[in-house]
Amino acid sequence: MDMANSGNNSKKIKRGFYNGAARVRMVKMFANKLRNLLLEGVAIDLGTVNTIVGIGAEGIVLKEKSAVATSMNERDNVIAVGNEAMALMQRTPGGVRASFPMRDGVIADHGLAEIMLKYFVEKALGKKVGALGIRMLLCVPGCVTEVERRALEEAARSAGARDAHLMEESMAAAIGAGLPVREPVGSMVVDIGGGTTDVAVIAMGGVAVSRSVRTGGIHLDEVISAFIQNEYRLLVGASMAEQVKLSLGATSGRSEKMQVRGRNLDSGLPTSITLTAAEIHHALKKPVSQIVQAIKDTLSATPPELAADLLDTGVTLTGGGAGLKGLDELIARETGMPVFVAERAIECVAIGALRTLEDADAYSQLSQAG
Repeated sequence: MDMANSGNNSKKIKRGFYNGAARVRMVKMFANKLRNLLLEGVAIDLGTVNTIVGIGAEGIVLKEKSAVATSMNERDNVIAVGNEAMALMQRTPGGVRASFPMRDGVIADHGLAEIMLKYFVEKALGKKVGALGIRMLLCVPGCVTEVERRALEEAARSAGARDAHLMEESMAAAIGAGLPVREPVGSMVVDIGGGTTDVAVIAMGGVAVSRSVRTGGIHLDEVISAFIQNEYRLLVGASMAEQVKLSLGATSGRSEKMQVRGRNLDSGLPTSITLTAAEIHHALKKPVSQIVQAIKDTLSATPPELAADLLDTGVTLTGGGAGLKGLDELIARETGMPVFVAERAIECVAIGALRTLEDADAYSQLSQAG
């Protein structure tokens, strides 16, 4: 009889323990959801070239260049940030230094990055701040180191974030592109940003296989500038190189032509030349091949079951580099898979981060992982 009572008591204790643990989990979950409601959610794609900010139900509210202009003699004297700084950069007056605080998706200049991030957050929010402050979700490339991650989190907190977390760009891009990331089906996303390209196969809410290479839009611009300088002895600015990429950049030879203006390195005089799409196609072969190889490497490491799914779901391109003419066709030829360019490709990372912020359960999981 005593043994029977002892067994019943043991069962009651176990039930009480499990019920108590469940209640604790429920209380923590409720507290997290309440905290998320009181903290204003800010999702940021802090890129090498562009920064995109999204807020709560408002969606994307800010898109600006990741640039800062300072006094040449007083580095702490910030003259302009964002698009205004980029305008100065294109025709830099004497005494003004213009720079990009981010490089290859990570912080290159910590002080200026903090100033820039704080400026963007304040501009995006205005006077709208949650009762407890800001919770910020920053997107990062897969190749960032632990030191670089800590630097980004520190910059977020310095910019006013009470709660700051990081999210991989590939997962954010997949969510923003509308891929079925939580289903037991493999999906591949290729996010081509300004400083990096992130490739990932995603299924069941996680990244199964991924690759990240520090090759992106800004590297294509640099290759174009170097080509023009070497072939024509013409020095062109970053803005002109980007215009050439957008107009003539392609992964196949085309017949388009474009007049390019710059400064002749021999005479020092303003000069114009005519470039062809075929020339730019040849110049871009190496960086484009690095992107394609990253995709192939990811596919070769993908489990057979997920690889079979990709024959149907294909490859989805996001980021600014997704618009490079003929890139989707080239990847399709090289991999034998269907390739799609996502709608609002440039904004996919920020949209995905914003949707994660709005999903209390998904954000809580991300917070616990961080």
